[in-house]
Amino acid sequence: MKLQAAILMIFVLPVSLAAQGLDPSAILHPVPGSWPTYNGDYSGRRFSSLKQINQTDVKDLRLAWLYQIHTGQGGSPFGPEIKSTPLEVDGILYFTVPDHAWAIDARTGREIWQYKWQSQGGIHIGNRGVAIYHDWLYFETPDDHLVCLDKNTGKFRWAVVIADLDLEYFSTPAPLVINSHIIVGVGGDSLDVPGYLEARDPATGAVQWRFNTEPRPGEPGSNTWPNAQAMEHGGGMTWLTGTYDPELNLLFWGTGNPNPVHAPQSRKGDNLYTCSIVALNPDTGKLVWYFQASPHDTHDWDDVETPVVFDADVNGKPRKLIAQAARNGYFFVLDRTNGKNLVTSRFDPDLNWSEGVNQKGQPIPNPEKQPKTDGALVNPASGGATNWPPPSFDPESGLFYLSSTPSYSVYYLTDTSAHPEGYGGRDSIVWAESALVAMDYKTGKIRWRHVYPGEGESFSGILTTAGKLLFTGDPSGNFIAFDPESGRILWHTVLTSSASNGPMTYELNGRQYLVVGAGDILYAFTVPQTGCA
Repeated sequence: MKLQAAILMIFVLPVSLAAQGLDPSAILHPVPGSWPTYNGDYSGRRFSSLKQINQTDVKDLRLAWLYQIHTGQGGSPFGPEIKSTPLEVDGILYFTVPDHAWAIDARTGREIWQYKWQSQGGIHIGNRGVAIYHDWLYFETPDDHLVCLDKNTGKFRWAVVIADLDLEYFSTPAPLVINSHIIVGVGGDSLDVPGYLEARDPATGAVQWRFNTEPRPGEPGSNTWPNAQAMEHGGGMTWLTGTYDPELNLLFWGTGNPNPVHAPQSRKGDNLYTCSIVALNPDTGKLVWYFQASPHDTHDWDDVETPVVFDADVNGKPRKLIAQAARNGYFFVLDRTNGKNLVTSRFDPDLNWSEGVNQKGQPIPNPEKQPKTDGALVNPASGGATNWPPPSFDPESGLFYLSSTPSYSVYYLTDTSAHPEGYGGRDSIVWAESALVAMDYKTGKIRWRHVYPGEGESFSGILTTAGKLLFTGDPSGNFIAFDPESGRILWHTVLTSSASNGPMTYELNGRQYLVVGAGDILYAFTVPQTGCA
């Protein structure tokens, strides 16, 4: 009878717990061992206080379960690759690929429900995951809808349009819940359309506010564009999830590159607020401060990479900081109360596109490295010295970790007209490698750097834990545990393909699990418990 009761608990407990819902205030102080939002918490640090899996027993990590997704017809032309980081709430994991969402038992990998959105088209390049508000679950679709489901059953509640599919917007980020706001971002590369960020009502999907990443004529920042037409077609997409400081009540979000991408002759100026971190009031959408990482970008270097929030000492004084490893190859540390730059340094040792740094801590572009009709050799390539895979900050080591892809590419200007459109150019990559980089936030210096052997790029995010471990994947399909202090490899296993999302961890019934996505499979690892029959 005890055995029957135990089996019953395995299958009933997740559903009963799910009915409790996720209050937005719980994201401020997550249940120990849970993972209730895209980055685990609002900070973007992707650091877990769990330490059952540690340097002593990491060698004993074993596969607990795996779950292979099945999408049927449709889906990504790149394959059903899991780029989302699962949320763990009340013993259930929630995750997505384009047009699909799942709930599975976090203990066993057993499917609880699957939902399929009937897509009207769009670019199915990836999806970063879901957000949960009480018993409602939200995700964005390639055809630009915000979809709301019942998180316990997967039943459809409603969907609203958040962008114009005819203008070739596409939507990939995991929404972010802040109080009674669902924050949604958009992407778009093919046509010269403006970027924006919106807050939506969790009950109805109605717009609460919109922040435009290009100002309107007469607004602050409009003097960094030559005219209204350039602003109206200026890009600046918001396609990766941001972070939040509840004490300052500031939402931090990265913005994309300006358009036309490689042909800048019709958009002279710095082109605010593209390629920037913007700090907004999440209740009104009003801009509080900004920092532009790449003024007048001409290389397709979106600045959407995660702005990571942490408190730490600088010159012996406690400071409220925000740090970012940007696609352009620079590492920035800012005072997050006002956006003032404290540190600017290179994490890509070979980048060659800038002539130095100005007084604001911004790189100064080298005119000789702009796209040219006969080509310009530039480091990094348009894919960037890093990209969307999530970084991590470990408060115990004091180091910021990122997946880096140093590369050289030849940039060509193909549209020399006075009013170019679209990309207006292209780049042709000639060399690239992948590396795991640890940065000292105080000095901006590289503390250690692990270059992966072989060819290919790593698109794995990073997780650090109080077990003094760093988990990430390499381009060859290895999932690896590193010593975060030294970069020494402590454990690895081979997956069926390269890790494709940000790893996460959670604890249930006294057992810590480690989850990573690779292609169309979610893998869960744990350390076997002793003394169990």
